[in-house]
Amino acid sequence: MDGRLPTGIDVLDRQLEGGFPPGSIVLFSAPPFSQSELFLYEFTAMRSTLYLTTVRSDQAVSDAFNRTTDQTQVGDPTIREIGVEAPIDQAGKLIGTLSEESMLIIDTIDQLEQQDPGQYRYFLNQLQTQLENTDSVAILHGLDGHSVDAGRDLTAQMADIIFDLSTHIQGTEVTSRLSVPKFRGGRALDETIKLKLTSGIEIDTSRDIA
Repeated sequence: MDGRLPTGIDVLDRQLEGGFPPGSIVLFSAPPFSQSELFLYEFTAMRSTLYLTTVRSDQAVSDAFNRTTDQTQVGDPTIREIGVEAPIDQAGKLIGTLSEESMLIIDTIDQLEQQDPGQYRYFLNQLQTQLENTDSVAILHGLDGHSVDAGRDLTAQMADIIFDLSTHIQGTEVTSRLSVPKFRGGRALDETIKLKLTSGIEIDTSRDIA
């Protein structure tokens, strides 16, 4: 579809009719023990990316990108570390630097969700305006662990698109499935996508046996 911004991941671009609509906020929810970072790294391959890290150091993220480069296609993002002091203010200043048709990744959004609800709501609206003005896309990486902050409901409500990655371990088998239950300006998927997440992202064509 004309006007879409490709994700850089072939299986997603086919399912999403070309990729992300410009101006979209994407909530990417995933378990902390999954290989969800592979998606974030591959998303950077298509366009200029500002990568804000709130948990790992910027050096740790840079090292992870360098290791991943040997295994799959990634970009060369601008990586900035968000500290624990006034993280929403720091993030708000940095999103003002987004260029045209670029990508913002916040890994993870959990630390911002834990801040004052009014401030966080203002940040999300500020982000939406900046994305619209620059025809860019934001990926908000949220951990779906044992404890999820109440701010996640606000993130999900504001998000235009929701990616939900689930990982199941049964015996010797690890199964990863991606669902897209919400897609403003497009078509939500009525089936999950079964994936292999090893050194990269591939479709898992094996059949489920009950």
